Amino acid sequence: MPRKYGKKAQAKVKNAMHEMKQGKLRSGNSGKKVKSRKQAIAIGLSEARKSGAKVPKKKK
Repeated sequence: MPRKYGKKAQAKVKNAMHEMKQGKLRSGNSGKKVKSRKQAIAIGLSEARKSGAKVPKKKK
């Protein structure tokens, strides 16, 4: 079975989680600190999508 997420996507999520734990990760337009683990993962995956990594499409 092929992998769902690529290495580049994993790295982006890892970096986002690391920033969140340090208190440096901020959300989009509002610029508020991210406190939720799920939100940090979502930001990491979003960045990965923008950079062209292998990430499944968003569920609608």
